[in-house]
Amino acid sequence: MTIYAIMKTGWDREQTTDCIKQLADVGLAELAVEETGDTFEANALLKARAYGAASGLPTLADDSGIVVDALNGAPGVYSARYAATAEARNAKLLKGLEGVPQVQRTARFVAVIALVMPEGITITSEGHVEGYVADAPRGTNGFGYDPVFLLDDGRAFAELPTAEKNLISHRGRALAKLQPILRYIFT
Repeated sequence: MTIYAIMKTGWDREQTTDCIKQLADVGLAELAVEETGDTFEANALLKARAYGAASGLPTLADDSGIVVDALNGAPGVYSARYAATAEARNAKLLKGLEGVPQVQRTARFVAVIALVMPEGITITSEGHVEGYVADAPRGTNGFGYDPVFLLDDGRAFAELPTAEKNLISHRGRALAKLQPILRYIFT
């Protein structure tokens, strides 16, 4: 059985297996799902259910973002819509934290992956990675908020090699939690 995963951005083929396809691989690249949920889990389920209904196949989808404590959890589920471009989102985030000391700039990347089966079974998995928001963007590897997200060791996510980032990322951790379930269901 093939699982169809929603991997528009942020997913790396190294994090998944060959049996997982992208939307374009199954003719659903043009099917957009509005993220109207108020949690990462709600949005992941909205997408997985919509793409699963369109394909009739088991479907994985995720929602993710950055949660900043000094901003009362913002941007949170609105991370992708916080501003028009990644550069503008990072600039807005940094502007909102001007004058906030590093020790109070705690943040986390959060990802929820939802698995929806054709018979209606749903399973979700959450992963997160703790860190801080930098004073300025650093690094060129990655996307989105990676240049402004610092790990406890001081490195920005955008400074990590892809293989290392995949091992510790919020998506990687959520997917790792799902792997035993996927193996059980599909073997």
